[in-house]
Amino acid sequence: MLPIKPDADFQEHLRTGRFMLQRSRTSGRFFFYPRVAEPGTGATDLEWVEASGRGSVHATTTVRVKAPGSDYNVALIELEEGPRMMSRVEGIAPDAVKIGLPVQARIHQDGETRYVVFDPAG
Repeated sequence: MLPIKPDADFQEHLRTGRFMLQRSRTSGRFFFYPRVAEPGTGATDLEWVEASGRGSVHATTTVRVKAPGSDYNVALIELEEGPRMMSRVEGIAPDAVKIGLPVQARIHQDGETRYVVFDPAG
């Protein structure tokens, strides 16, 4: 049996330019953060499905940074598929990020590290 390594699999998907979510084949429910079993049911019939990348800001805060740094936001994004994930919204001022703002996912690369950030949609 192959080892179960959901976080490594998620990172590999990001490395290849794909934002993927896990879904239970039985319930059809998506979830995030990658896990070895579906939260709530314990189902292990999981599959990786490409996320639409669409979502909206569910909650946000601005983190104030002393000069010479720049303020930034931390946002809880509700994905179109249902789960929520912590990230940030880029491309607009941190104070302009508001609850309900439609956003689109983008894979950001910082050196060898890749992670999902969001831009305002439209």
